[in-house]
Amino acid sequence: MRVAISTAKPLEHATPALVLGCFEDEKDRLYQECDSALDGLLGRLAVSREFTGKNGSARLLHTLGKLPAERLVLVGLGKKKDMSAERLRQGAGNAVAALRGARVASFSSALQLAVTLPDATENAAIGMLLGSYSFEQYKTREKEERFGFDTMTVLLPSDQEQAGREALERAQIICDGVMLARDLVAHPGNVVTPAYLARAAGELAERNGLECRVYELDELEQMGMNALVGVGKGAAIPPRLIVVQYHGGKGRPVALIGKGITFDSGGISIKPGAGMEAMKTDMAGSAAVLGTLEAAARLKLPVNLVGVIPTAENMPDGNAFKPGDVLTSCSGTTIEITNTDAEGRLILCDALHFARKEFKPAAMVDLATLTGACVVALGHEASGLMGNDQRLVDALKRAGDETGERVWPLPLWDEYGEVMKSDIADLKNAGSRDGGAISAGWFLKQFVGDTRWAHLDIAGTAWNDKARPYGPKGATGVGVRLLVEFLQAR
Repeated sequence: MRVAISTAKPLEHATPALVLGCFEDEKDRLYQECDSALDGLLGRLAVSREFTGKNGSARLLHTLGKLPAERLVLVGLGKKKDMSAERLRQGAGNAVAALRGARVASFSSALQLAVTLPDATENAAIGMLLGSYSFEQYKTREKEERFGFDTMTVLLPSDQEQAGREALERAQIICDGVMLARDLVAHPGNVVTPAYLARAAGELAERNGLECRVYELDELEQMGMNALVGVGKGAAIPPRLIVVQYHGGKGRPVALIGKGITFDSGGISIKPGAGMEAMKTDMAGSAAVLGTLEAAARLKLPVNLVGVIPTAENMPDGNAFKPGDVLTSCSGTTIEITNTDAEGRLILCDALHFARKEFKPAAMVDLATLTGACVVALGHEASGLMGNDQRLVDALKRAGDETGERVWPLPLWDEYGEVMKSDIADLKNAGSRDGGAISAGWFLKQFVGDTRWAHLDIAGTAWNDKARPYGPKGATGVGVRLLVEFLQAR
């Protein structure tokens, strides 16, 4: 969807649809002027309770020639005292849903004019851009009837035009990063393989002037990355380690590590068949890292970043690793395999050790669809957050609150590691189901040394089973906006 700016007054602006923000308890001047132009229609709708401005509501009306805009889209924002950036983004997404339902491809937005929040233009645009996303690449029927948005025109006072243009550019870049991540997760597992992820990373690096290095199987074996290699042994397509560097500042980099299991059958500890098709999403952490690098480079963030992506397929052929095997990780720590379906922590432990030793980062953040236990604990409303540095944990929590990609801290007490101790090796890769998200995080902690580190378990947030205001059903791209906000605030 293209984005444009106009300094025309909303009631003098010709457009297929004009989006207005409305509060329950206060009607601003623009609302009252629209109501007057429509002979009191908006007031009558409020009296009949057909549209009151309740949060989460949207109503599309035809103006029947009484305004230059052919339609009005009224977006409910709730009570004014409860207004927030997330509520604005959700309202913007609700507006886009109403427009999609009416198949209105081009529209104009005065939504941001209803609120006085900082960054209102940027947040409203993010909600609309992300709400307009759809993934239909593999649908071949009725292409000519398929709906797509064309142009969004943002209405701004002339004295805000330059600032608005910059805000919209930021919003577009951030949303492009999110959409890149969404696309990668949405593609099927026979398309997005470790080789595909490596090519995608190389293309990202080329178009943004970044450094990219892909370590192939023989190199991984020489490096002693036996945990990563072990997970990928049962697949026809060998594992890889992808490293992308962005140099935008001074000092030590921030390392972003993303789990890249492009399909997880569970291996020898095979998963039940029902729902296994969703295991194409087990590389959502890697998608978030690539989306963040795309956004950071285009925003020219003044930081140094290194993205490290261990990627493999977890498949159960005759070469696959088995329960009872012992793998020696890149760090030298030995790991007894008790469940081949606990593979994400294995590829991450090698990647974390590699990033720590190779780049000596100021901080490391890993993202992974790591445990079903985190979904049990937090559902689909928040990602699990663990770490060894409270300032880092707090900074990520603030970024999550600001972007609406909420996280919830979980403890990492040593007692949670008791179930990960092996009788024949240094560690087991899986223990009790009790506290499973935390024991998995505790396992990762053993490979970060004294480097500041945080772990985001995005198992419950990487995919929407139902549409949300600016997150359509399917891949969410979670982590990109959170990490960009975190990096901007450093």
